[in-house]
Amino acid sequence: QVQLVESGGGLVQAGGSLRLSCVCSGMNFRLYDMDWYRQAPGKQRELVASITRGGTTNYEDSVKGRFTISRDAAKNTVYLQMNSLKPEDTAVYYCNAHWAAWSYWGQGTQVTVSS
Repeated sequence: QVQLVESGGGLVQAGGSLRLSCVCSGMNFRLYDMDWYRQAPGKQRELVASITRGGTTNYEDSVKGRFTISRDAAKNTVYLQMNSLKPEDTAVYYCNAHWAAWSYWGQGTQVTVSS
């Protein structure tokens, strides 16, 4: 079955960095567009960054210039490099894989940024 497993979250001070990873299995990774979402307490889940199967990237305005999404087809993995972290980046981060009618989610990884 399809599995997406995120890792790399944790507690970091404001201004610090983290790199999230999402390892995908049970699917043809090269076909899928990949997204990172986040959900803060009491807020809706929001799209943070996306990368198409062709490598085109897009970012939510508040993370432009600070976050970088990338993918490694050899490792079936999508990454989110997060620099200059702010307390408002605190959330559970989820990866999503989607192609045609199929969409899969990981279980999420907690990112907490202290001020």
